[in-house]
Amino acid sequence: MDAKAFAALLARWAQVMEDNKEELIRLDGLCGDSDLGLTMSAGFAAAAQEAAASEEQDIGKLSYMAGKAMASAVPSTMGTLMASGLMNAGKALRGREILDARGQTDFFRAYYEGVQARGKAEPGDKTFLDGLKPALDAMEAGLSDGQALSPIAQAAANAAQQGYEQTRGMLARHGRMAIRGEASREYLDPGAAVAALLVRTWADQVTGG
Repeated sequence: MDAKAFAALLARWAQVMEDNKEELIRLDGLCGDSDLGLTMSAGFAAAAQEAAASEEQDIGKLSYMAGKAMASAVPSTMGTLMASGLMNAGKALRGREILDARGQTDFFRAYYEGVQARGKAEPGDKTFLDGLKPALDAMEAGLSDGQALSPIAQAAANAAQQGYEQTRGMLARHGRMAIRGEASREYLDPGAAVAALLVRTWADQVTGG
C-alpha cells in the first residue's frame, strides 16, 4: 500500500460509512443519541477529502493529516476517538511510504492503541475495541504463519464481524449505553459495528472487491 492506495482506502471508508449511515443511526438509537451514522459519515468524508487533496507520499503524515481533519469536522466522542486512531497511526508510521502486510497490521495496531488511549477502554468493555481486537489477533496469527496479505485480510474481516456480534451479552462500561447497566447486555455495540465495517472495507480493497 502506497500513499495513493491509502487515500483510496480512506475514500472507501467514507463511502461505506455513508452507505451504512442509517443502520448506524438505528443501532445507536437503541442505546445512545442516534448520531453515530452522521458522525462517521461526516468524519470519514473529511478525512478522505483531506487525503485526496494532498500530494504527501509519507503515509504516516497523510494519516495524521486525515485524523486532524476528522477531529475538526466531528468533535464528538466517537469522532474524536476515530480521529485519535488515525493520528496515532500517523505518528507510528511517519517516514513510511509503502506498507506491506506487516506495515498494514502496524497501521491497525496503532489505530487501536490511539483509540484505546483516548477512550480508556479495555477489550470486553463493549466498545469499538471489541470489533478491532479480534481482527488484530487474526492479522498477527496470519503473519506468524507466513500467509499472504489477502487471506490475512479476509480472516481479519471475519474476526472483526464475529467480535461485533459477540458484543451482545457484554456489559457496557463506557458511554451512554453504560447508563443502562445490566440491560445493556441485550444490545450489539455500535462502535464495534464501525470497527467491523472498517476492517471489511480494507479487506475488500486488498482482495480487489
